[in-house]
Amino acid sequence: MVRAGLNPERLARAGAELADEVGFEQVTVSALARRFDVKVASLYSHMKNSHDLKTRIALLALEELADRAAEALAGRAGKDALIALANVYRDYAREHPGRYAAAQFRLDPEAALASAGVRHAQMTRALLRGYDLTEPDQTHAVRLLGSVFHGYVSLEMGGGFSHSAPDSDETWTRTLDALDALLRNWPAPEPRTTQTG
Repeated sequence: MVRAGLNPERLARAGAELADEVGFEQVTVSALARRFDVKVASLYSHMKNSHDLKTRIALLALEELADRAAEALAGRAGKDALIALANVYRDYAREHPGRYAAAQFRLDPEAALASAGVRHAQMTRALLRGYDLTEPDQTHAVRLLGSVFHGYVSLEMGGGFSHSAPDSDETWTRTLDALDALLRNWPAPEPRTTQTG
């Protein structure tokens, strides 16, 4: 018998909490069943399998991140917006490491399209309009920002910057300064040359 009050949303939230405690990769339906002291089979009326559970946690994390980003970006433009968005990702990763990892989980195309990931892309593109970038440079810049934000956070969380000076906070600030300068002075594409012979 399923414990009263269990539903997909509550299970996804509990799974997200579990991910923060033990790591996203360690989250399974059986681990969640132990948390609620129920049989694994009783959770299958709410989700298909561990992949389904991880997808739900990923969707929850993307929604939380998008809500934080929207609040942080409100009324900001240019470098202020860039710093606000970058800090949302970094702060969320520090507070919720398992959920942050879940936000990187590969979703199937239908789930991705319906997820808050779309809002993330829209907010990043809105931020870039303050730098007067047009396509395809805007797409290149979206990918660059994602790579820098997520790459830096992943390295920092893995202890990659713990053993040398300067402090990683100082490097983070300088990195955002450099990104702002790059976005304001985005390079023109090199003209393509045709080879003959």
